Amino acid sequence: MAYEELMIEGRNAVIEAFRSGKTIDKIYILDGCQDGPMATIRREAKKHDTIIKYVDKERLDQMSSTGKHQGVIASAAAYSYVEVEDILENARKKNEDPFIFILDGIEDPHNLGAIIRTANLAGAHGVVIPKNRAVGLTATVARTSAGALNYTPVAKVTNLSKTIEELKKEGLWFVCADMDGTKMYDLNLKGAIGLVIGNEGEGVSRLVKEKCDMTAAIPMKGDIDSLNASVAAGVLAYEIVRQRFN
Repeated sequence: MAYEELMIEGRNAVIEAFRSGKTIDKIYILDGCQDGPMATIRREAKKHDTIIKYVDKERLDQMSSTGKHQGVIASAAAYSYVEVEDILENARKKNEDPFIFILDGIEDPHNLGAIIRTANLAGAHGVVIPKNRAVGLTATVARTSAGALNYTPVAKVTNLSKTIEELKKEGLWFVCADMDGTKMYDLNLKGAIGLVIGNEGEGVSRLVKEKCDMTAAIPMKGDIDSLNASVAAGVLAYEIVRQRFN
């Protein structure tokens, strides 16, 4: 498994990290802050024998990579990326058809965090990201995911095309977002499925698109021709959810 250091910023994100069982080594709290959420954080820290350091705002500002620490930053144990097989096992344990997000070159940490949050809420069993030319799991990603990062397995792979081929052997079908594709309502998105979302500017790369079984277009009637990557992921994910429920 690969590892990355993870600084968790923001009150809700820190509380969710504690409650999910993530090991928090140390938390930095704005000195003098006594409101309800901060009291919850201090209580969770004491319950888990986490070191509490009270610091001034200047120190927190220096430590913050998001600029939105809300008076608290947690130093978490290194985040562990799972293997793709772990994501499949997650589906098996729930006795569900696998539902996996494949992200092809997402570069904006806010988009990645939002997509991980959507994946969790839509019931996806995990997210796969590439090792190169894409954002990893940063503090901004953790905060934007609103705690979902603690519950959603993320695998990091060298070759997305090869990963898709391997997952096809496990019975998954793949659909990628493409505005020149078939209207998403006309596609059969039931069963074991991988949802492929491309780069914010260039979309899904040619090699990855060639591995997909379907291309899905989101109907649009406005004056511009594309959606933000995380919004597109949400729209398509919930069409998959709708079909799975039906």
